[in-house]
Amino acid sequence: MPFIGLGIHILVALFFAIHAIRRGQELYWLIILFTFPLLGSIVYFLAVYLPETRLERGARKTVAAVARSLDPTRELREARAAFEYTATAQNQMRLAKALLESGAIDEAADNYEACLQGPFASDPEIKFLAARALLESHRYANAVARLEELLTQNAKFKPEQTALLLGRALAGAGRQTEALATLNDAVSRFGSFEAQAELAICAYCAGDFATAERLQHDLDQAMQRWSKHTRDINAELVRRLNAAKASKPVS
Repeated sequence: MPFIGLGIHILVALFFAIHAIRRGQELYWLIILFTFPLLGSIVYFLAVYLPETRLERGARKTVAAVARSLDPTRELREARAAFEYTATAQNQMRLAKALLESGAIDEAADNYEACLQGPFASDPEIKFLAARALLESHRYANAVARLEELLTQNAKFKPEQTALLLGRALAGAGRQTEALATLNDAVSRFGSFEAQAELAICAYCAGDFATAERLQHDLDQAMQRWSKHTRDINAELVRRLNAAKASKPVS
């Protein structure tokens, strides 16, 4: 029996080691995982694996949404006041994030771009958020440029989210063939609902209705099994999917 328990610990550690390699984590995680299989696996799960899951992202979004509903402008007020009092790069990043979350997209994009001119010019998170703000402010070509720069310099940073954002930016810039290729690759690599939905949206908009309808069938089946919480997390993505589907000409 002790050997069975030990075997399970090693298998779990091996699973997380493969995850670490695929996600480009530091090599010291492999040493920790194989030196201390049980404790190392627990630490890796809490420090790396859990924060990457949609469940964790969804929980953070839910908490943030509740806080915003109680005082929608509090974080933006505090972030703006902090930046006006001390115009540091850190305070500007906080302001940019608050602007993005409050819907002030153009101002958020400008502030993120300003952050990339200072000491955090190589920060992949700032580049990613800058690209997201540029995309949402319909500056698609600029968003593509930021994402291509991010992929060149930090190819292992948020690979799925970066690929999906790039696909959307390419589509917005009118580069439909490249957008479809990028999103097809994302579906092949990650196979998530989000990747399939983004490809379906792009296919609808590009007039590739055969691909869109094939994906729509699988997406509809997946959504039938969703809980209310999962529906809430994906509400904006589903809204965009339905809008793209509605744009299909009636035959």
